[in-house]
Amino acid sequence: MDSTTLRIALRQQLESLVRSGVQQGPRIDPALWQTLVDKENVVTTAVPPKSVPAAEAPRPTVRKPTDTAPAVPVSASATATSSGVATGQVQANLSALAHDSWQTSSVDRESRIRLLAEIDQEVKACEKCPILSSNRTQTVFGVGNVMPRLCFFGEGPGADEDKQGEPFVGAAGQLLNKIIQACTMQREDVYILNVVKCRPPGNRNPAPDEVSHCRPFFERQLEVLQPEFICCLGGVATSALLETKLSVGRLRGKLHDYKGAKVMVTYHPAYLLRNPSSKKYVWEDMQKLMKAMGIQLPGKDSPQS
Repeated sequence: MDSTTLRIALRQQLESLVRSGVQQGPRIDPALWQTLVDKENVVTTAVPPKSVPAAEAPRPTVRKPTDTAPAVPVSASATATSSGVATGQVQANLSALAHDSWQTSSVDRESRIRLLAEIDQEVKACEKCPILSSNRTQTVFGVGNVMPRLCFFGEGPGADEDKQGEPFVGAAGQLLNKIIQACTMQREDVYILNVVKCRPPGNRNPAPDEVSHCRPFFERQLEVLQPEFICCLGGVATSALLETKLSVGRLRGKLHDYKGAKVMVTYHPAYLLRNPSSKKYVWEDMQKLMKAMGIQLPGKDSPQS
């Protein structure tokens, strides 16, 4: 990332924190502070921070792979503050959302946007599954932060997703948003993708050959995104990613490995809509996942539908 982009991103982050009522900004190196705050535009309500490694500075995010405008997520701080988390913990959570190594990643932000866009074009042109490709309105690739610590990995598009071209926008998606928000984050802080990129008719489970055809796409997505953590939502996603026949009930509650990423398995939001009593298990899983990420959650019950 060039210095101009970093300067703009840091300025946006500080100004957004001030507007959110946070009185103590995230810690950055004093040298960066001097380049960020000029004489004509001084953020007077933020206190110049003490020196810590620059890698802890929040990183920019984007809503869609084709959006190249730099943006910094401030939602974690705003949500945490409204939930009653102390300002110091807001700062710690912001730091925890950042990759320790994102600034020196082998694939930088601009390259990730370009590579994801290239894979997306391949997905749009794919007709390996005759039933899926002939019945789709459009493909559903993925959305969110291209520099994520955490990815949510689901099964496949439903009717709403097929219409809008974005994963998890229907009823199950609304519940997923609440789960993410309960973890002091927003959709923009994470990346969301599915196993298959076309809607199976009648929302049936994707067939084994359909998963096989889409495997190169989601594996390359994850290779570009390089998440530190992945949350598998439901049995189809779990089976595809971990290549196992074990049930969600057997695998949930502990971290697994996928090519160096830590994987938490839990129930799909659509399953929770049919079985509300299982929300408590998903909340237990998310608490363990957030603890592994170093994010402290406010004391609360599981998110409601």
